[in-house]
Amino acid sequence: MDFRLSDEETAFQEAVRRFGDRVLRTHEAKIDADGRIPPEVLAAMADLGLLAMPVPTEYGGMGASAVLTEIAAEEIGRGDFSMATAVFFLLEAGWGHILARHGTEETKREVLPPVCGGKAFLGIATTEPGGGSDLAAMRTTARPDGDSFVLHGEKSFISGVEEAKSLGGGHLTLAKDSTGGFDFLYVPTSTAGIATQRFHNMGRMGISTGGLTYQDVRVPARNLLGKPGKGFGVAMEGFEFARTFVAAACIGAAERALETGMAYIRERPAFGQPLGKFEGIQFELVDLWTQVEAIKWQCRRAAWLHDTYTLMGDSSHRSEVERTVAAVKLGAPQIAFECVKRVMMWYGAAGYTKEVGLELGFRGIMSYLVGAEGGLNIMRIILGRELLGKEFLPYK
Repeated sequence: MDFRLSDEETAFQEAVRRFGDRVLRTHEAKIDADGRIPPEVLAAMADLGLLAMPVPTEYGGMGASAVLTEIAAEEIGRGDFSMATAVFFLLEAGWGHILARHGTEETKREVLPPVCGGKAFLGIATTEPGGGSDLAAMRTTARPDGDSFVLHGEKSFISGVEEAKSLGGGHLTLAKDSTGGFDFLYVPTSTAGIATQRFHNMGRMGISTGGLTYQDVRVPARNLLGKPGKGFGVAMEGFEFARTFVAAACIGAAERALETGMAYIRERPAFGQPLGKFEGIQFELVDLWTQVEAIKWQCRRAAWLHDTYTLMGDSSHRSEVERTVAAVKLGAPQIAFECVKRVMMWYGAAGYTKEVGLELGFRGIMSYLVGAEGGLNIMRIILGRELLGKEFLPYK
C-alpha cells in the first residue's frame, strides 16, 4: 500500500475540508438546535458529489473508491462536530453502494439518482425492539405473494425515519423468510401500511432516530437485493463497508477535538505559564495524538482492503478485512470520545458550556459507543472469532 495520496485525492480532501470549515462548522449549532440538516447543506454536499459517492456515475454518483470515501468521512466528521452530517453521509455512502452492487437495474435507476442528488434518503433497517445484533431473533417477516413481498413486523432505533418521509426515500430492510433465511429489500417509507415513530436522542440531533412498523406492507419483488433467502450476507457486506466510514468520521472528530485543545493550552495561562507547559497535560495530549494516528492509518488500510479485495470479489483476504474493520470500529469511537472528554477537562468549567462547543462531539460520538452500526462488544466478538476460530463464539 502506498500511503501517499494522489494529486486528485489531495485536491478532493482539501475541497471537502474547505466545505467542512465554511459550511458545516457554521451550521453545526443550528443543525443540533433545529434537529435537521438544512436543505442548502445537502444541496452543497450533492454539488461536491459527497452523497452516496461510491455509487457509479451512471446512477448519479461519482464512482468513488473506498479510500476516497474514507477521506471524505474524516473531513465531514471534523466539520460537523455533532456527527449528524457524518451519519447522513455514511448511510448514503454505505447503503447506496450496496444497492448499486446488489439491487435490480430498475430499482437502482429509480432510487439512486435522487439519493445522490440530495433529494431522497437511503438508510438501513435491521434492529428490532427485542434486540439489535441478535439477528437470529428477528421477528419481521417477508412473505412472497405474486410479484411482491409482504412485510410484517417492527424495526427500532433506525436512523432517518423522518428524513425518509420529508425528503422521500426509504430503508434497506432485513426480514426473515419462511425457510429461516433472510430477504433484504428496499422499502420506501411512503408505502401503505408503514407507521413511523421518532425517538428523542441525547445527541446527533440533526438526523432522526425512530421506529418503523410494517403492517402487511407490499413491496415489489424487484426491490429485492441479491437472491431470495440470501439477504443476510448482503446486509453484512454493507455493515462492513459503513463501519469503515463510522471509524473515519470519529477520527475526524478526534482530530478536531485535539486541534481545539492544543490551541487552548498554548494560550491559556495558569500559574504564570501556558497550560501546555505542564507535563500532566502535555503528556496526555501526546498519548491521545499517538492513538488517533495509529487508528487513522488502520482505518485508511481498511478502506484500501475494500478497494483491493472486497470490491474485486477476492475472498482470500476475508478474515483480514473483517479483522481490520472490526478493529477500527472498536477503537475509533473510544479514542474520539476520550479526546473530547479530556479536552473538555483542559478547558475546565468552560468545557462544560455550549459556547465552547465540545459538548456537541461528546453527545454525538456517544452514539457510536452504544451501538450505531454495531456495538463495541459485537466488534470484540468478531475479532475473537477471527483470532481464535468460530468454536470460540459465545453463542451457537
